[in-house]
This record gives sequence, structure tokens and C-alpha cells, in this order.
Amino acid sequence: MSPRPRKASDDEIFAAASRAMSRLGPGELTLAAIAGEAGMTAGALVQRFGSRRGLLLSMTARFAESGGDLIEQLRREHGSPLAAIRGYADCMSELASSPAVFARNLAYLQIDLTDADFRRHLVVHARVTRRGLQQLVEAAIEARELAHATEAAGLARTIEAIVSGSMMTWAFYRQGSAKRWMRKDLDAVLAPHLP
Repeated sequence: MSPRPRKASDDEIFAAASRAMSRLGPGELTLAAIAGEAGMTAGALVQRFGSRRGLLLSMTARFAESGGDLIEQLRREHGSPLAAIRGYADCMSELASSPAVFARNLAYLQIDLTDADFRRHLVVHARVTRRGLQQLVEAAIEARELAHATEAAGLARTIEAIVSGSMMTWAFYRQGSAKRWMRKDLDAVLAPHLP
């Protein structure tokens, strides 16, 4: 008799779903694919989440709730608030680790933008992220890594816009890695604010 498979936590299932989503677009993603990645059965996922949509909505809600955790983690890892801002751009560049991965992420973003249930979580995540970026800018001003005259809320909004926009233009030109491309654009935005 084979041993009973261990019960995966929601976080482990969401991590498995993220890995599957990096390989499969929305039309290809199945509960079976997620279950295989998580080392469990599709039936177990149905019991827990009801459907693929239910699983993805639960995952999106968790992602939205933990948006500030990423900023805090970057702050701990990098020590310097300015380095954490750059780390944020590097982290976001992972969404475009290749043109195919970026295209799949855009396909999932389309769902987030057009489905009201998913969009609600997207907006929460965006607001938490913007607030976290503003706190990093404020900390960088206080640490004298950015000029005292820098307007924190405005620069945080600009960082958010440049990181997203830079990722899109990298996809157009595909010169070098997304990480290098996005870091160059971010540094151009930060340069006038350096003391």
C-alpha cells in the first residue's frame, strides 16, 4: 500500500500554481497541471477550492494581502532603502524572464483587468505596493540617499509607472535582459533625485 500523500498548505499550492502559470497560459492551465506541480490530485484541489477559478481567486487574494511583505523583505535583504527600490525593479523583471513568460503574464493580467472579482484584488495589491514604494522613498530621503527636496508620493508613483512601462518596452525591443533594461530606466528616473 502506498503512503498517503501529505496535505499541502495553501501557500505550497499557490507556489505550485505560480510555477504552472509561468509555463502555461490561461487557456492551457488546468487543475490537473497545478495538482501535478503540487504533488497532489486534482480532486483534492476541487475539494479545497471548488474550481480552478476558485483556486486562482484565493491565490490572487493572498497575493494582494501580502503585497507589503515583498517591500519589507526587500528592505531587509538590501539594508539600504534605495537598494530596496532597485531590488523591487529587479523582482518585477522576473515577470519578463523571457518573452514567452512575459506574454503569459500579460494574458493573466488581462483577466485581472477585465474580471471584477480578480480586479478587486489587483487594486488592493497595487495600492499596498505604491504605499510601500512611498515608504521606501521616504526612508531613502531620511537616509540622505535621495535629495531632501524629493516629493515622495510623486516619485513613488513615477517608479511604479516606469517599472511597468519599462517592462513593456523591453518586450518590444528585447535588447539584453529585462532586468538590465528596467534597471537602466529606473536609474534614469532616480538620477535627478540623487544628492
